[in-house]
Amino acid sequence: MRTATFALVFALLANATANVLIRWGMKDLQLSLGQPAQVARAILFNGRVMAGIVLFACNVLAYAYALSRIRLSVAYPVMTSLGLVIVMVLSFVLMGERITPLQVVGTALILGGVVLVASQMG
Repeated sequence: MRTATFALVFALLANATANVLIRWGMKDLQLSLGQPAQVARAILFNGRVMAGIVLFACNVLAYAYALSRIRLSVAYPVMTSLGLVIVMVLSFVLMGERITPLQVVGTALILGGVVLVASQMG
């Protein structure tokens, strides 16, 4: 169970970081779906976006391993809710995105639920 927990934590961190990197890499680009070649170039030659894509791939591998050992009804809530917190904090720190008091309250409620779900991991 210890390696599965480590894999879940790694998958969580890789997934959250991948989302932030892709957003960070794309946020200032002015792209149009009417120009798909320009969009593809902007993605393929953007270091942050490509790092995010690599981390997504690492996430899938680690999460698949974690799911082979941890119940989905436990792993998924942990993955999604803690990912929400990590993304929210990194978005605030790295990109200056605003966090509202309502988001803080909602996140606290979600985390309370995760604590209850995660207590069933063992």
